[in-house]
Amino acid sequence: MKCLTLPTLAFILTGLLACSRAPELAHIEGFAQGTTYHISFTPTSPDQQATISGEITAEFARLDQAISNYRPDSMIEMFNAQLSSEPQQVTEEIVYLIEIARAVSSASHGCYDLTVKPLFDLWGFKKDSFNLPDDQALQQARALVDMNKLETLDKNHIRKALPELRVDLSSIGQGYSVGRIAAILEAHAIENYLVEIGGELKVRGKKSDDSPWRVALEKPLPNQRKLDKIVVFNSGEPLSLMASGTYRHYFDNNGKRYSHILDARTGKPVEHNTVAATVLHPDPAVADAWSTALLCLGSEEGMRVANANAIAALYIDQDGDALLEKKTSALADLKNVSFAKPD
Repeated sequence: MKCLTLPTLAFILTGLLACSRAPELAHIEGFAQGTTYHISFTPTSPDQQATISGEITAEFARLDQAISNYRPDSMIEMFNAQLSSEPQQVTEEIVYLIEIARAVSSASHGCYDLTVKPLFDLWGFKKDSFNLPDDQALQQARALVDMNKLETLDKNHIRKALPELRVDLSSIGQGYSVGRIAAILEAHAIENYLVEIGGELKVRGKKSDDSPWRVALEKPLPNQRKLDKIVVFNSGEPLSLMASGTYRHYFDNNGKRYSHILDARTGKPVEHNTVAATVLHPDPAVADAWSTALLCLGSEEGMRVANANAIAALYIDQDGDALLEKKTSALADLKNVSFAKPD
């Protein structure tokens, strides 16, 4: 049987799908949110897989309608389309995600910002067509980016102090979706699972043969698909792993590389030599936001911020042909996870 691997933005899964030697391990996979998903778990009854599969399909459809920015009829895009400073009603989960992002934005000193979409579009990343903006265009776009102008009024209402403000949940929504799918499994009393959506994942328990879940981090180099190390989740405690990288989505122009990671404080692509940031955290939505924020900051500033906020993170910087690793204090102290070289 051919062993399957799943390349993603910053890491790949190995040995979890067709290579499983434990026949009682159930697998559900498909396509949602513009990417693939793979779910492995130990069912508690023979007919459980079909029921769970149906619930997962329904939950993806619900999440898509609520938080997907590529759908003009989603709730978040309808909020964006309203050029008004009047309060607007949204779901509690949108408010929840905004408040997580607000805390991370504040901790990152504004580098990470959910309202950065005008800048993303300006540089041409939306249509994958590079555009080097002049100073005037850059300042005009920056004037539309400010998370402080997004107000939370209560658990169901938000308001734009700047009517043109647009909220992009893509840097946190996929992590949140991982958590929602994991919650479906837990509602069925499943304690051993791996949920992965587009390379972002959460694990709990162990595989059905009592071996730990193992995830392979990809070497953060463009135009390559090589394994760098294996993350082994030893204890079985619930934990999420989210990774962000600069090495897949970028433009080269006149000998200079422009990353798709934009610093909201400058309106420009980051220029540091950090190529990947991986975060481990119990809450996948929190991990998702932090992985983007720490990559935005780069390791020099990001290590200080992550340590101040007790975030378990692995940084990888590129120095010529060398890749240099930096671990935050929280990651060094994390006893239930180990890193190994690929076999």
